[in-house]
Parts: sequence; C-alpha cells; structure tokens
Amino acid sequence: MRLLANIDVDDLDRAIRFYTQGLDLTVARRLGGDIVELAGAGAPIFLLARPAGTRPYAGAQVTRRYDRHWTPVHLDFVTADIAAARARALAAGAVGEGDIVDHAWGRIAYLADPFGHGFIVES
Repeated sequence: MRLLANIDVDDLDRAIRFYTQGLDLTVARRLGGDIVELAGAGAPIFLLARPAGTRPYAGAQVTRRYDRHWTPVHLDFVTADIAAARARALAAGAVGEGDIVDHAWGRIAYLADPFGHGFIVES
C-alpha cells in the first residue's frame, strides 16, 4: 500500500503556482486537463480541478467550497527552516493562522492555501 494525497482546487493553474512557488514542489506529470501530479513532498500530491458547488460523489449532502474550511485531515510539510518555509508560503498566497509556535518536540505554523485548505509547516 502507498499514500497519495489529493487536493481539490477550483483553479488548476493558480494551484500549480502556489504549490510550486510556495512549497517548492515540482510538476511531475499532467493527467489530462484537470489533474496534475506534484512531487517533492515524500508522497505524490495530485491537484484535481473541481468547480466550487459540485458534489464530491453521487448523493453527497455537501458541495465543494473554497473559502476557509476545516477538516480533520490536513497535510504537514516538514522542513529544516520553518521561518523560511512559512515566509515562502505566505509570499505565494498562503494565509497565516498565527505565529510559529514552539513545542517540546519542535516548531509548528498553521496556514491555509488559497483554496481554503489548512496545512502545517513544521520543523
């Protein structure tokens, strides 16, 4: 078994710019016109172009939305230089959700991508 991460976005080109510039990922391949595989995070990340308001599966009671939303599943990007990683993500369009926080096990910063998906950078 292996892990793949999928991120729904409503603007594929904007998402590619954010994830390549903000998190230093690279485009590995394109799968048709609405899916892009990104490399550089330890597991492949797929950006999936899906319009706001569409249902994630037949019969779903919820629709996709791209304002800031919360989900119990998120991505953590581990880095040696959290301050630089946070600054890079912010410069590319991330929204910071507080300052870098120090813990006994390391440092963590909460952010959201331009599509409302929360993520973390940590060291």
